[in-house]
Amino acid sequence: MATNTASVPRQQGPSRGHEEGAPAVPVRRLAWLLVLTGAAGALAAWVITLDKFLLLEDPDFKPACSLNPVVSCGSVMASDQAAAFGFPNPLLGLVAYAVVVCVGAGLLAGARYRGWFWLGLTAGTLFGVVFCSWLMIQSLYEINALCLWCCLAWVATLLMFWAVVAHTVRTGALPAPAPVRSFLTDFGWAPPALHTGVIGMLILTRWWEFWTG
Repeated sequence: MATNTASVPRQQGPSRGHEEGAPAVPVRRLAWLLVLTGAAGALAAWVITLDKFLLLEDPDFKPACSLNPVVSCGSVMASDQAAAFGFPNPLLGLVAYAVVVCVGAGLLAGARYRGWFWLGLTAGTLFGVVFCSWLMIQSLYEINALCLWCCLAWVATLLMFWAVVAHTVRTGALPAPAPVRSFLTDFGWAPPALHTGVIGMLILTRWWEFWTG
């Protein structure tokens, strides 16, 4: 008796749109990290944007996060560096961090993105880290003041960057030597921890006399 092969469902292979070799648990962790860091960055950008508008309306306005001569958000907001592209920097953050939140939410909903998408996200977060690093240097050594909301955005950006890099390398979307892939798989927490520690040390040493005086 002939078998009707048309009635037998064909086993589907893995979709090209899915990250092959990426375990579900790490992807879910990445998704939550993107949602949380994106939300933190968006919150920082939103608060800074509101304070910037108030500062434009009233030059004597003092933001709530202006606590002392060092932690002085108003000084940072009034600087030329706060509008590096001709408009307030937090407006760029509102858009960029919202995109990151959407990517994370998509992953939680079951979306899987192709390799080129992860390379694009890696490039975008790299731009964010470079830009935040420039702003940090300007804040510490040119403006001579810190903005707490800016610090939150810096940390959120570097956390999402290293998480995306680790995922992109682990899944093979970003080619890397086996030792690098193994390191980022087993010790993916190390680069962001070191990066955050460096920022903390730079802030501490920049105003050492102020903190200890």
